Amino acid sequence: MTFKGIATVIAMGLVAVGVAAAGARTSNEDASDPAASYKKLKCVTCHGAKAEKKFDTTKSDDDHVQIILKGKKLEKPPHMPAYEAKGMTADQAKALLGYMKSLRQ
Repeated sequence: MTFKGIATVIAMGLVAVGVAAAGARTSNEDASDPAASYKKLKCVTCHGAKAEKKFDTTKSDDDHVQIILKGKKLEKPPHMPAYEAKGMTADQAKALLGYMKSLRQ
């Protein structure tokens, strides 16, 4: 292989790494923005624009975080999905809960 060929292979590898890193950065940025997460995860579909539906205000914050992370089977579908399995952290779940609570005010 010539020097030009090796340089081309290295350049292509660096571009691939850069694209992957940019994609990961975008995902993390979305996950850290609760308003974007609320829309992207389609929470609004079941919970409404003001988090007025299927949101039990008598539950503690810890209970809500666990429901966001672990999911919840309801009497009839659609069931609450488990977002921990999709990569959500407890801190992201708390931020999402805080955002939902702010919508209710």
